Amino acid sequence: MEFVIRIPWAWLRDGFHQQGLVLVSEKPGLDFDMTDFRIMRALSEDGRMSDVMLGEQVNLSSTAAARRRKILEDRGAIAGYTASLDMPMLGLGIVVMVAIELKSQTDQVLGEFEAAVVRCPSVTFCSFVSGDTDFLMMVHVRSFDDYDRVYRSELAMLPHVAKIRSSFVMRRVTQRGVPPVIFGRDWLTQGS
Repeated sequence: MEFVIRIPWAWLRDGFHQQGLVLVSEKPGLDFDMTDFRIMRALSEDGRMSDVMLGEQVNLSSTAAARRRKILEDRGAIAGYTASLDMPMLGLGIVVMVAIELKSQTDQVLGEFEAAVVRCPSVTFCSFVSGDTDFLMMVHVRSFDDYDRVYRSELAMLPHVAKIRSSFVMRRVTQRGVPPVIFGRDWLTQGS
């Protein structure tokens, strides 16, 4: 019986190679076995899971599950735990995706823009991206009038902005903290 591990191409680029059923990295401290992945999948679905429940799900004792969870946390594979809030229930039911184009992309301009975005209380996500726009943001607002307020008082006040394009989210199709490909059924397949 032969086992094949399929891993994302980026991991190969970053120096992972296969040794038995363990993914081994040339970077120290990044080796994960299948039990590590089962633990990370279980915790990505329920970060509040007790060590007893975690152990039951991954076929370990609660002590072994707790020890391995701690190792994954210490190595940074588990970066933290958060609560997922229901934004519409909190009165912020409209999501706006905002594309920002800057006048220039010098280090100084990028730094000043990024520092200003961090201070915007309505922005929940912002990333520097490739393509015909420079930054993509996500903004949660109460209403169209509230977005007009955010646009005028926060977004339009950001330094070095050449163009702002806003798209209102009509329906969320999916939102994941972890891409399922990491834990998918085809990840570990039995070959013949």
